[in-house]
Amino acid sequence: MKRVGILYHPMIEAAYTLAKKLEEFLGSSGISVWLCSAWEGEKARTQVDDTDLILSIGGDGTILRAAQAVVPEITPITGINLGKLGFMTELSADEALAKLPALLAGEGWVDERAMLEVELSPPDKEHRAPRIFYALNDVVVARGAVARMVYIEATIDGEPLTTYKADGVIVATATGSTGYSLAAGGPILHPQAKEFLLLPILAHLSSAYALVLPSTAVVKLRISTAHQAILSIDGHINLPLPTGAIITVKHSPTVARFLRIHPETSFYGSLEQRLKGKQ
Repeated sequence: MKRVGILYHPMIEAAYTLAKKLEEFLGSSGISVWLCSAWEGEKARTQVDDTDLILSIGGDGTILRAAQAVVPEITPITGINLGKLGFMTELSADEALAKLPALLAGEGWVDERAMLEVELSPPDKEHRAPRIFYALNDVVVARGAVARMVYIEATIDGEPLTTYKADGVIVATATGSTGYSLAAGGPILHPQAKEFLLLPILAHLSSAYALVLPSTAVVKLRISTAHQAILSIDGHINLPLPTGAIITVKHSPTVARFLRIHPETSFYGSLEQRLKGKQ
């Protein structure tokens, strides 16, 4: 490896301290290094070209931001956990310096995760071009600050499904199935699964079940509301939604790649411990 980027959680002092230690170590090994706060996504994105590895220092939220900085490139990410859960991270802070040489020497393996492609189309009357986003965890269409239901018309592959009357709707990847989707009553998918989930949040007198959709499915959600609604992507890209906006979600040809060094273990064997925050 010739070039490594380090993204750190800016509100955890230990994250920046570790980032500087890793920068010094990598620099002494003849590797070009750049540092950036994970909260400065645009700045990080401009430095990703020709980067061989991203080190993400924080927790799962920091990894989600790192994935957004990388996409649609395929630069691998290795997460160093300073957070609480660390479901997607690979190394503890204590392991980072000890395990890094093996990663740099090519001894790791790549864990590929499916992502979603999200197209946000404004209401017809606004005549603005759609915007494209990517999600590693989930896409949430939901009410804003006002505690009132929204109406979300859902179609799958062009066929009407239902109109959800709910706090919102979640579309989650296999990676995101252990996050907000799980809290909303959704099932857990194996991390390597390409299927994705569609489920409502606190549905009222409308369909309340979760659907497991094939990777070929195309979901369209049309929001209808008299008050503010939001589109949230991976929990940190949050955009206001006017009534009539359409959100199209489908499996992305782009994947997230995680460079790992620990031997691959059974996902099911460690699931309970991870969900309880035990590594």
